[in-house]
Amino acid sequence: MQSTQLAHLNVGLAGRYVIERELGRGGMATVYLAEDVKHHRQVAIKVLRAELALAIGPDRFLREIEIAAHLNHPHILTLYDSGEVTTGLQTSLFYVMPYVGGESLRQKLQREQQLPIDAALTIARQVASALEHAHARNVIHRDIKPENILLFEGEAMVADFGIALALSPEPGGRLTETGVSVGTSEYMSPEQAMGERVLDARSDVYSLACVLYEMLAGEPPFTGRTALAVLAKRLTDAAPPVRRLRETVPAGVEQALMKALASVPADRYASAAAFADALVKPAAARSRPRSVAVLPFVNLSADPENEYFADGITEDVIAHLSKIRELTVLSRTSVLPYRKRELSLREIGAKLQVATLLEGSVRRAGERVRIVAQLIDATTEQHLWAETYDRHLTDIFAIQTDVALHIAAALKAELTPDETTHIRREPTDDVEAYQLYLLGKHCLKRWTREGIDQGIRHFEQAVAKDPHYALAYTALANAYTGLGLGLGAGALEPEEAFRRARTAATRALELDGDLAEAHSVLAFLKFVCDYDWTGAEQGFRRAIELNPNSASTYDSYGMMLSVLERYDEAIAMQRRAHELDPLTYRIDIATTLLRAGRIEEALQIATQVTDLDPHFATARATLGWAYLQSGMPEQGLAELERAVSLSPDSTLFRAQLGLALALTGRVTEARQVLRTLEELSRERYVSPYYFAYVYTGLGEQETAIDWLVRAYEERAGGVYGIKGSFLFASLRSHPRFEALLKKMNLG
Repeated sequence: MQSTQLAHLNVGLAGRYVIERELGRGGMATVYLAEDVKHHRQVAIKVLRAELALAIGPDRFLREIEIAAHLNHPHILTLYDSGEVTTGLQTSLFYVMPYVGGESLRQKLQREQQLPIDAALTIARQVASALEHAHARNVIHRDIKPENILLFEGEAMVADFGIALALSPEPGGRLTETGVSVGTSEYMSPEQAMGERVLDARSDVYSLACVLYEMLAGEPPFTGRTALAVLAKRLTDAAPPVRRLRETVPAGVEQALMKALASVPADRYASAAAFADALVKPAAARSRPRSVAVLPFVNLSADPENEYFADGITEDVIAHLSKIRELTVLSRTSVLPYRKRELSLREIGAKLQVATLLEGSVRRAGERVRIVAQLIDATTEQHLWAETYDRHLTDIFAIQTDVALHIAAALKAELTPDETTHIRREPTDDVEAYQLYLLGKHCLKRWTREGIDQGIRHFEQAVAKDPHYALAYTALANAYTGLGLGLGAGALEPEEAFRRARTAATRALELDGDLAEAHSVLAFLKFVCDYDWTGAEQGFRRAIELNPNSASTYDSYGMMLSVLERYDEAIAMQRRAHELDPLTYRIDIATTLLRAGRIEEALQIATQVTDLDPHFATARATLGWAYLQSGMPEQGLAELERAVSLSPDSTLFRAQLGLALALTGRVTEARQVLRTLEELSRERYVSPYYFAYVYTGLGEQETAIDWLVRAYEERAGGVYGIKGSFLFASLRSHPRFEALLKKMNLG
């Protein structure tokens, strides 16, 4: 009989599949291992029992099972194909799935009875993740049970989506005549057992709770000799507390199970995600500070040049998490030193002062990408959440969204509807444009002339591929803003660079009015170009509202407040930037303290920063001015000279050294700095603001102000900051200086 059926199927499937052998059979179908002839891969083919196929009919079966074809999730067994085979008088209905080695959860339970608690919770959360994906697309499984959960390489995958609905009796239908029960009594929700056809997510939540109960206790919550006996218990009795059968189960898990097993749907969790979230130990989660550092994702791709792709994933996950107000998320630059994982996770967490760490890996092969992510308690190194995504490259944004939402859930961070919307929004539907964007950001990190040029080229290619790619326009605006500030060794005059930056940022906001990064760039441009202090402040506040974890926005806002001599507010903003990015913005606090006249505090911070990073030119220059303001000229000049040697292409540090030389009486050397700046200006752009530095030190006030006026007209250098700058203190009473402040709305 078996060989006859195989022959019949092989005839009907000729040219498509070659059935090799039977894998198993159940009450509804027989499963075969087969070869997919076209794609040269092994598949599993499920063939319905003949009487079921006859009762359902091919039209309804194919209509209902088609819904599974639209589900794409790492914990859902994909539907490859479905159809009917007719040979002679016999018709068979079948569907095709990937062949997964390993075993079913049923087989594992038969061997082990009870699973380790962490393993059981991991499986439950992975199944819940699959269900949440399906429920969001209005697909209810209806038959969650250990037989339909497959285990392979530590991952759980849910099979048979759409099958139970296809087998459910329609009004006036006759499926009951087949003798096959739709659903399985030990795992079926009360409403499904009572024959309700319209079910929602809470029915699957109930079934999943039954499965988890069995994984923990070794048996389902309700058992009996017959399906009716099980149903009677389910409707009249409460499920026995699982801790009576296994006292080591955490109390929070038992509470979550009892809620999910409520007989009335309204008393259960409204979603699979809510149930999964409740399985994270509630007390521990509530007491844990909601802070996270995303460590650089490890590139496991065969091609080392895919490093940019792994870095891009890291940054994008940080960007997603940063939108959540209840989380404190460290910026990328603070986690970069831990790329090589030379310290333990506990040590890294202590150094970064965060409660949790997210680490992961990226493996890319052609158009496929495999991402593994895990959230870890930085104190105990306990895994709070883990997931593996094996998807097509086009699913990359869905993966990033899923990671962000699961971390928020694991840390009990409540999201507003707007935050959820912003996190779920996909930046582009063009994967090639996305890759160009990542390449551009990778180049831009160097902030060299070559890096900026390459970055701009990639960003322009990205927006050419997708003219609606708002983030790419924002990145383009950032690149041009950097040029306007003098990065890139004078590759472009500031006025032109800022004009291009404004055009790109404005276009970004036209495409996405809620893009925090674009609001921040435009606010910065209003500050440094337009001297529109009110408009800039509104822009910074809006950017922080949309992304409360943007260290760069806090720092830029603090810089503007310092310009306005609102020093306490400025320091508070920059301290927040430092909390979010401990390795980048602390020196800016020192600069603001210097402007505020708090010299000793500035000296202390600048010394600490240079001790941590002796090659940080900006910190050396700031320390130099702290020494000079403290009456220690020799130490001050030495530090400024170190800044010049560390960044020889920087005309900023060279000009500041010229100012310091002039102020300390070394006039000849100061004039030599002027000649050097003049020579450089014949080769590339040198800000007139830097000439003003040296002439101010030399006491040539009229010439210094001439250069400042020119800097104002060209929007060059840091001219926006002249009001409170101690470097121009000698000019403050000059009428032309006061007139210039009025032009800048600072009078």
